Amino acid sequence: MRRICIVYHTTDGHTRAIADFLKQSLQCQTIAVTLLPLRDFYATDIPTYDVLIIGASIRYGKHARKVRTFLEDHATALQKIQTAFFSVNLVARKADKNTPETNPYTAKFLQNLSWRPDTCAVFAGKLDYARYGFFDRWMIRLIMKLTNGPTRTEDPLVFTDWDAVAAFAQHVRYRALERLLVHWE
Repeated sequence: MRRICIVYHTTDGHTRAIADFLKQSLQCQTIAVTLLPLRDFYATDIPTYDVLIIGASIRYGKHARKVRTFLEDHATALQKIQTAFFSVNLVARKADKNTPETNPYTAKFLQNLSWRPDTCAVFAGKLDYARYGFFDRWMIRLIMKLTNGPTRTEDPLVFTDWDAVAAFAQHVRYRALERLLVHWE
């Protein structure tokens, strides 16, 4: 049985929704999946997992400092197991900005880390003006205006390509089971 842990940091809850989807997609008879917010994950548990997936949202062009600190502080331990990383941001709603290489925030974030994930993905997030405070609503509207995005919506807009999330899960599952087969040989 392979053990996978999905650790996430979310700003408005959508990264958690993607992490939940990943958990449901990965869980099977040969894979046990644990889902935890970053604040509840103990780095000493890293070696107890076969795969660690880290998910993080972006706000105002940056991943949370907690995510960067975690990845830098535990880079050595993370390099000893299979890892995957996914970033969630609204810029990824554009087809030319939805890969780790083309998404400016994710590319810059990974470039400035000593840790390198085995697998990486970028997913578009959710736009929900009603949930934001005054400052965030104003700033996000400004950013949307500058990037030709929606500045007014009554209902939340989910830009996430769930097929891409499912494909990411399938890739991670394949890699995890592939390593299991290598150990049996």
